[in-house]
Amino acid sequence: MGENVSRAVAGLVGAGVAAGVYAVLSRRADASWRRTDHAGRTVTLYAGPAAALGAAAGIAAAPGPARDRAAGVLAVPAAAGCGAYDNLVGADDPRRGFRAHLGALRGGEVTGGAVKLFGIGAAGVLTGLLIEERVVDGVLTGVVIAGTAHLVNLVDVGPGVAVGSVLLLGASGLPGAVGPIAAAAVLAPADLGERAMLGDAGAHGLGAALGVALARRRGRPGGRFVGSFVGSFVGRTGRVALAAGLVASASNGERISSVARRASGVLRRAAGVAGVPGR
Repeated sequence: MGENVSRAVAGLVGAGVAAGVYAVLSRRADASWRRTDHAGRTVTLYAGPAAALGAAAGIAAAPGPARDRAAGVLAVPAAAGCGAYDNLVGADDPRRGFRAHLGALRGGEVTGGAVKLFGIGAAGVLTGLLIEERVVDGVLTGVVIAGTAHLVNLVDVGPGVAVGSVLLLGASGLPGAVGPIAAAAVLAPADLGERAMLGDAGAHGLGAALGVALARRRGRPGGRFVGSFVGSFVGRTGRVALAAGLVASASNGERISSVARRASGVLRRAAGVAGVPGR
């Protein structure tokens, strides 16, 4: 009972911080935080920092070892910060994919994509070393955290897809995921209603939060929904397989994003039927 209450508190903290930050930022009129979406509407990127800060606060308030919670508080803002840098500095850069950004780096140009790749990767490894005692396990965990952050960003190609992915994966009962789930849920109406978008900051931040929650699951049995599937990745062999799958997903990012675009259309139609208010 005590742990359930603590998780409920973590969810309330995550939702409250996300809603509060979004409300405060939405009063600003900063053109650099506005974008034109797929339908030609002007939306804000304020859901991104709101989601990341809400997720980090929820992780900090969640039950569990202090080191694990500190790892989440490190990983989420770091991933979101790298994403925000790309949102603001790399907004007009047409290059996409790791190969393009690595090619630019070889030519002496540091792109926003390169900052995300190496910055989130480094933050993931540092986080993994906080969670795990052995270096090899820490590095593997770091790849999983960074890979999950990049995966959620890959599917953030239309309203509702990234948020829906976070809600679906988090519903497996991952320890420490209640805060990130609540942060994503409270911002879902603005995302589906095409008033705001997560952007790289929110997608990478929420993805890193899920990666940390997955890492914290070590040694625990699977739960409901996809819990038994997630639980199969708690060992070193499972994490090698998961890390390899995430790297492969990043290498085939356009295919992943293409599927996500189709899913976004379905979600938009469902939101219309459900009466989610738009612009």
